[in-house]
Amino acid sequence: MFHFGNRRSESEDDIARYLIVGLGNPGREYQLNRHNIGFMLIDRLCRELLTTPGMVQSKAIIAKAQFAGKKVILAKPQTYMNLSGQSVSSLVRFYKIPHDRLLVAHDDLDLPLGTIRLRPGGGSGGQKGVSSIIQQLGTQNFPRLRIGIGRPPGRMDAAAYVLQDFNQEERELLPEVLDRAAKAALAFIEHGLEMAMNQFNGNMKNGSPLA
Repeated sequence: MFHFGNRRSESEDDIARYLIVGLGNPGREYQLNRHNIGFMLIDRLCRELLTTPGMVQSKAIIAKAQFAGKKVILAKPQTYMNLSGQSVSSLVRFYKIPHDRLLVAHDDLDLPLGTIRLRPGGGSGGQKGVSSIIQQLGTQNFPRLRIGIGRPPGRMDAAAYVLQDFNQEERELLPEVLDRAAKAALAFIEHGLEMAMNQFNGNMKNGSPLA
């Protein structure tokens, strides 16, 4: 268990809301794909926050929790990756989430497995789920949690690579990667983006300690 703060209940009127979205594709055939590391992170956060995803809202499977005196909505859009913005924009409107309290976690080809990067906004970097969210929200200004999956080997097509399952060697690293990404997401909620970036941007060997 990580310990970033108090989880006591407060009234709905007094509590700040945060929306943490993990991107992926629904269906068992995609469950272990590299492209689904965002979904894997949401599952990891649900275990940490002692909640269970199951409620369906705005074309997403969601879970709700309290953390550090704040209300947290965890979401896995079920629209398939390229239409993720439909679900995310609907959730943002329904829960009245300011864009700086939306964190979108997704796979990133430009970072090696074991590296995560929080960033305040910017372009999609070719990630089509992020592109859809930018289009639907009408802004690039929302925080991201980029989780590295590495580049495809040789001349392998990137689209085919992201839809492959993690190999055995990569799977052995995943628990540590997801623990670190979960800590980064919780630090974002409790301490804000800048502090979380300072603490967690880097790889597992050269970045902040995992403990």
